[in-house]
Amino acid sequence: MIDKVDVAVLGAGLAGSTLAKMLADMGWSVALIDRQHFPRHKVCGEFLSPESLQSLEACGLLQLVESLGPRTITEAYLIESGGSSVSIPLPGRAIGISRYCLDAALHEAAAKSGALVYTASTVTGVRAHHAHHAQHQHANQAQPAQPAHSAQHQHANHANHANQAQPAHAAHCHGYTIEVRRQGHNFELEARTVIAAWGAGRRVPVTTPGCISGSDLGGQPAMRVRAANRSAEAEPSVNRRHPAAAGTAHVGVKTHFTGIGMGPSVELYFVPGGYVGLAPVEDGIVNAAALLPRELVRGTDSSVAGIIAAAARMNPKLQQRLAAAVPVPGSQAAVAPVDLQRGPAAWDAIPQVGDATVMIPPLCGDGMSMALRSAALCAPLANSYLRGEIGLARWEETYTAALQREFSRPLRWGRLLQTALGVSWMPRVVMGLAQLSPALAAGLIQATRLKPER
Repeated sequence: MIDKVDVAVLGAGLAGSTLAKMLADMGWSVALIDRQHFPRHKVCGEFLSPESLQSLEACGLLQLVESLGPRTITEAYLIESGGSSVSIPLPGRAIGISRYCLDAALHEAAAKSGALVYTASTVTGVRAHHAHHAQHQHANQAQPAQPAHSAQHQHANHANHANQAQPAHAAHCHGYTIEVRRQGHNFELEARTVIAAWGAGRRVPVTTPGCISGSDLGGQPAMRVRAANRSAEAEPSVNRRHPAAAGTAHVGVKTHFTGIGMGPSVELYFVPGGYVGLAPVEDGIVNAAALLPRELVRGTDSSVAGIIAAAARMNPKLQQRLAAAVPVPGSQAAVAPVDLQRGPAAWDAIPQVGDATVMIPPLCGDGMSMALRSAALCAPLANSYLRGEIGLARWEETYTAALQREFSRPLRWGRLLQTALGVSWMPRVVMGLAQLSPALAAGLIQATRLKPER
C-alpha cells in the first residue's frame, strides 16, 4: 500500500529541514525528501547571521547548532583589489558552520521529531488529486481534524484516522501523490499538502492526474540519514557539471581550506564584478565561497580550484591569504547560473520556502536567515490548512503578503548594494565612506537584514 502523510516537504536543505521539524513538532506526519546524498558540500557562505541565530532559537534548534562547534564571528573585514580595507562590526554575534555538518544535524532533528527523511530520493512528479479521488480517499481513510498529540506515535495515529471527525473544510483537502525514485526503485507517497523547498534551480511539475494507480514501497524504509564519503566525489567543474544558461551573469563556487588562521571575522575580497568570501567554520576549517562574473572565469581552468586561483590573481591580498591554504578534498562545489534578480515567488502551484521562494544577493550574508524566516512564516499557515481552518487560497494570499512584507526591504537594498559593488571602482568608494562614517556603514548593513521576528 501507499504510505500516507499529512505533509511532504520536497527539499531537505535549511528551509525544508527546519519546516519539516516544525510541522512534526506540531504533531503532523511529515515526509522530507531530497534527491541528494547527505551529508554533502554545497555552494554556501556558511555564515549564520545574528538574525539566523534568532530564528534558530525560535524554532528550538539553536542549542543543536551550537553543539556542532561553530566559530563565532563578530565583524566583517572588506578588502578591495587595490589593497584598501575596512573592518565593520556586525550588529550581533554570528557563527560559521559548514553545511556538511549543519544539514545532517537538521535531518537528525527532523527525524527525532517524527519526520520520515528520504535522501538520495528523486521526486519525479507530483500529481494533484481530482475531487472525486479526494472523496474516495475520505470515504476510505478520513483526514485528521488536528495533529496527533505525539509526533513519535504518528504511524499509530494514522491507523486511527478513520475514527476521527472531519474538519469543517475537509472538502478542500484533495491531496497529492508524489512519485519518487530511489536506488533504482519507484514508489509513491500520498500527502494532504506538498511544500517545495527544492532550491533556486529545481522544479518538479505539479500535474492533475487521470486515474491513479498506486505502487508500494517495495520494502524500502524511510531513510533517516544517508551517509556519504566526505572525499569520494571528484571536484566539480562549472562548465562540465553545472552548465550555465546563455546570458548568465554569475557563477558560484566554494571549497574548504586548512592552513589559514582566522579570527572572529568574515573576510570579503573584491575582484572586478564579484568577490571571494572567507569564513571560519568548525574544526579549524575556513570556507571560501565566491560569486564571480562568468566573463571573469571564461577561458580559465573551470575547476573550483582554478576559479578561486583566477580570482586571487586579481586581488593581491587574497592571493597572499591563500598562499599557505590547503584545499580539503571533496569539499568543492559549484553552481551556475546564479540568478540575483529573480523576484519573490511564494507560490508556484504549491507553496515554496527557502531559495525556491527568493534569493538575496549572497554578499549580504543573510540568505540563511531568509530561508529560516520563510519556513517560520509557512509553518503556522500549513498547520491552519491541515486543521481545516483555512483553504489554499487564503494560505497563498496570507503567505505571499507576509513574504512581501518581510523581504521587500532587504531585497531592495541587497540588490542595490550588489549592483554597486559590481562596478570596479565602487568598493574603494564604499570603504572610504565606511572609514569616514562607521554609522553609515552599519546602517547600510542593517538595511539588508531582516527585522526581528514578531
